[in-house]
Amino acid sequence: MIRVLLVDDHPVVRSGVAALLGGESSIEVVGAAATGEEALLMVADLAPDVVLCDLRLGEGLDGVGVTEAVRRLPDPPSVLILTTYDNDSDIARAVLAGAAGYLLKDAQPEDIVQGIADAATGKLVLSSDLEGRVVERMSKGVPTVSARELDVLRLVAEGLANREISRQLFISEGTVKTHLVHAFAKLDADSRTAAVAAARRHGLLS
Repeated sequence: MIRVLLVDDHPVVRSGVAALLGGESSIEVVGAAATGEEALLMVADLAPDVVLCDLRLGEGLDGVGVTEAVRRLPDPPSVLILTTYDNDSDIARAVLAGAAGYLLKDAQPEDIVQGIADAATGKLVLSSDLEGRVVERMSKGVPTVSARELDVLRLVAEGLANREISRQLFISEGTVKTHLVHAFAKLDADSRTAAVAAARRHGLLS
């Protein structure tokens, strides 16, 4: 029996995937989390074999952040990304973070079930089309901008000043500046505008 933890910020999606997997005799859905932070707590409590995680999870950790955190645990479960986003950079970021694979939500139900089974055994789960695109993108290099640095850049893109960003993210202005400095270096940018443009070019910001 493969123990699966679902992670998605949309209740309807969580219910739908749980219903899909509930009909599989080889799979048991042991829990469902709405945020990345909740997912990490549930991983520790429930010891799933596979974490089936969306890429975008609203505020806080995204799917890549969850993957990175989970893979740092002793004897970690596999993380399989299930999302609507098929941006090459997103896929490459997830794989580089240690995800077992990347599936789109419009995949056939049997492909999702097979993907979970493959992820549980340590196989890389990518369609041939996605695999080729990931190899190409990884050969070009993907900036490893952290989830928190992306949070800051998203708010910069909305036109917020450092003080407003610090209030929204509940961090100090100094921490905001530190995140921006790191993001500038990773994106080879010398201004807020250039950093946002580079992040969009790499597919890190929608």
